[in-house]
Amino acid sequence: MKGHKRKMTAPIVITVLVIVYFFVYFGLLIRFVEIGWLKVLLWVVPALLGAAMIGVCIQRIREIKGGEEDDLSQY
Repeated sequence: MKGHKRKMTAPIVITVLVIVYFFVYFGLLIRFVEIGWLKVLLWVVPALLGAAMIGVCIQRIREIKGGEEDDLSQY
């Protein structure tokens, strides 16, 4: 079980870093945009990308818990 937790840390850390990057990047873009609908779009895009990243991370964690640590061996 300890090995599973260790293998789950990388996907979780990468997911958090990418989501933080999305919101920081798009947050900086929002500061320079004057158009209202474009500001809304610049909040929706990172939210959707973040949701997709979380979904992929959850799927990867399930694979690791199911004993499929090396997903590249399928190809």
